[in-house]
Amino acid sequence: MSQGKIEQKKYVYGVYSHEKNFLDAIKSVQADGLTVDDAYSTFPVHRIDDLLGIKETSLHKAGFTLGFTGLVTAFSVMTYVNTMGYPTVFGGKPFFSLPAFIPVMFETTVLMAAVGMFFVYIKRNELFPGKIPMIIDERTTDDKFALAFGIDGKSDSEIAEIKSSLQKSGAEEVNTKSFE
Repeated sequence: MSQGKIEQKKYVYGVYSHEKNFLDAIKSVQADGLTVDDAYSTFPVHRIDDLLGIKETSLHKAGFTLGFTGLVTAFSVMTYVNTMGYPTVFGGKPFFSLPAFIPVMFETTVLMAAVGMFFVYIKRNELFPGKIPMIIDERTTDDKFALAFGIDGKSDSEIAEIKSSLQKSGAEEVNTKSFE
């Protein structure tokens, strides 16, 4: 599973109406020896990551790195400006006054983490301006769930097996979709 990136062009997918049926269907098709390529849901579904074998992302590491970069940048700039670049005595404070730096360092940490994570999210999920999203079924953005299986390079018997497994798992509909 590529975790968010569509790599294939043709899919067979089953549509489900309820979260419980959806989770049961994942177990059912996996029991039939099939690997789910993607699962679509209108909201976060508990336990789905474990069922599909999706590992935790490293986005929290990116957030920490961006926040730490903001902290170090703020500390470095304030230290340089106040001690070497333009040392001025303000109200009797020393040139290097760490307590005065803390609010600015905190805000810069939050700003760099927030803005940086926005761009990381856009890049990771390929949500660039002008990009047309590949939506397997419009109803998965409203009230339906879907399990998708890539069928590029699969034989007719393998495709029939996938469709049969989806119908057996309780899918309301089994459809095929091609992305150009």
